[in-house]
Amino acid sequence: MITAETVQRMEEITNRYIQELDDFSMEQLIRKPSENEWSLGQMYVHLINTALNMQLRNIELCRHQSAHEAAEAEGKTEAGEAIFRNGSFPPVRIQVQTAIPDQPLTKQQIVEGLNTVVRRMKEVEPLLEEISPQHTVQHSRLGGLNAKEWFELVEMHYRHHLHQKERLKAYLESNE
Repeated sequence: MITAETVQRMEEITNRYIQELDDFSMEQLIRKPSENEWSLGQMYVHLINTALNMQLRNIELCRHQSAHEAAEAEGKTEAGEAIFRNGSFPPVRIQVQTAIPDQPLTKQQIVEGLNTVVRRMKEVEPLLEEISPQHTVQHSRLGGLNAKEWFELVEMHYRHHLHQKERLKAYLESNE
């Protein structure tokens, strides 16, 4: 089952994110390369908030959608089709208009947030089979995604931000 594999990959990537937190001080986690870029800590907060407040929330919206709402839903965009066909975002920086994440207050806040996402995914995963694939919620760039696609998107999004994490890590190491 693909959703169980997604949970396993999420656990692996989350453990990697958590282990690498030990490599940084709080001062490093909130240091920004420039005024227009996020800190490593803001990237972590972004991942957590996006998963909890958009991706996993949209699974619930798919779950409780009426047949009428499902009939009116739009399909995926060309970009959405490509991302799900490839199983990942393209390996390029994607600039989107999104709220600037807050700086984390502690490493523990980050660890707890990351673990909460994994816990919620484990709770939601068994419910996915019950949700009609016709029930979708619109993503601003990818189009209408069903519950399983929103679920997979959490892991794809975490994986995509590994590139940003490596860039920020290199910035921090070069500025010590």
